[in-house]
Amino acid sequence: MVEVEVTGTTVTIQVLGGHQVLALREHITFDLADITAVARAEVDRRPPWLRTPGTFFPGVIAAGTFRGKGRKEFWDTRFDGRAIRVELAGADFTRIVVDVDDPDVALHLLRTAVAA
Repeated sequence: MVEVEVTGTTVTIQVLGGHQVLALREHITFDLADITAVARAEVDRRPPWLRTPGTFFPGVIAAGTFRGKGRKEFWDTRFDGRAIRVELAGADFTRIVVDVDDPDVALHLLRTAVAA
């Protein structure tokens, strides 16, 4: 699970607890201007096939960096319906899919910040 913070024009995704070990990352930072779309992540969506580095057990957890043709994605989800999907352009990652405590609050926070 992660926490999402918006400070000025910067978004920080802070990876919490043991997920730091599974995802091999403590946080991700990117600019609000890099966001092209924000939505709830589909429960049946799966990460690209190449894990570099991270953890993946099908249907259980995806945590870490995943690469596909022209894509670099960060995932930290247990596929339980609490994930949000952030599409990016011009940032280090092309997509971020992460579990949050309250998806509606996180989506509202990001959408409001992008609109401002």
